[in-house]
Amino acid sequence: MISTLHRVRARYGRLVVVVVVTVTAVHNAAFSDSVGYLSLRSAIALLCGATLLLRRYRPVALAATVAATGVWGWPMSLPLLVALFDAAVAGRIALAVGAVAVALAANAVTHPTMPLAATQQYGSMLFPMLAVVGGLWAGSRRRLIESLAEQVEHLRVERELRERAARQAERTAIAAEMHDVLAHRLSLVALHAGVLATRADTLPGPIADRLTLLRTAATAALTDLRDVLGALRDPETHAPAAPPAPVLRDIDDLIAQARTAGQQVTTEVTGCADNAPAAHRLAVFRIVQEGLSNVRKHGTDIRAHVRIDYGPPATVVEVSNTAADYSIPSPMQTSTAPPGFGLVGLRERVEALGGRLEAGPDGSDTWVLRAYLSQDSGQKHAGITDAEQAGTTDGEPAERRTGNAPE
Repeated sequence: MISTLHRVRARYGRLVVVVVVTVTAVHNAAFSDSVGYLSLRSAIALLCGATLLLRRYRPVALAATVAATGVWGWPMSLPLLVALFDAAVAGRIALAVGAVAVALAANAVTHPTMPLAATQQYGSMLFPMLAVVGGLWAGSRRRLIESLAEQVEHLRVERELRERAARQAERTAIAAEMHDVLAHRLSLVALHAGVLATRADTLPGPIADRLTLLRTAATAALTDLRDVLGALRDPETHAPAAPPAPVLRDIDDLIAQARTAGQQVTTEVTGCADNAPAAHRLAVFRIVQEGLSNVRKHGTDIRAHVRIDYGPPATVVEVSNTAADYSIPSPMQTSTAPPGFGLVGLRERVEALGGRLEAGPDGSDTWVLRAYLSQDSGQKHAGITDAEQAGTTDGEPAERRTGNAPE
């Protein structure tokens, strides 16, 4: 409330003062000698008031008011006070003092019988001094506020730089730790898988296929780890170019890899992927990826079912699995236990798109991971444009596609 009043006063306060001073000067000029409003004095008073509105041309306003005051005396003194105040605010002290001296000297010449500097007119000399002193105080206060604002801005920028440096140092430490812990072991996995793959002709077919899959996955993990480490160390200069966002075709590849690893997966896809926002299609891939990964933790003999509906009005993705060899609590709920980091990341991604994520048992010996993404909110939150999907989509609407796991 106070800041609003301050802005209104700063914007319109001077305008009101100039209008009041101009009207008063015109009135004084018109009736000082009973010449009326249609006179040269009134026109000059109005012109002086108009020059006061042109704040970029303070010397013009000051010269006009000095000349008018020197010729006609006290009826023109009010516009002179405003011009003196403006000059003092701008720090033009010598100009303001010189203007007062010139006005008084000119008035003494044009009105020798009763000049403004006469003893009985001491008030007319005091007011210009007060205008100059007030202008000096207002100008000093304004410059002090501007200086304090600059200091605050400087401190804010300095604080942001310190915070950024601290975050970067932490990111670098995390990257170094990830490199020391993961890179060596992943390299060993890829190396040994490659060595074993060279003897694939002496191994049974399923084992050779698993070795090829293992080597491919380890190599891809190393590439992803290298990209993540580069982004952590210097996200501005070493961040890798973002790959095309995974969409329907990549989901097929993901499911094919799961089946190659021995996982039993059935799929059901309805709607057209092109109808869903690009951010939805990326979220669908991540949800299916996390769901299949969670199913694999319980064994490859557990059947998983992936259902995707691209809407409209919403994009729905569901990964469910059944198993008789481990028990599941009965009532389905959004969160029954502290979730892993994967589910935490999925929930943050889905909520950022204006959707909701459910993970838990449904009461029929089935665990369900389900996400609901409204396409209205998805258009507002989408961070990937459809143009970036060129070359990654299948280009054909999937009205309904189903696939079963190999028996």
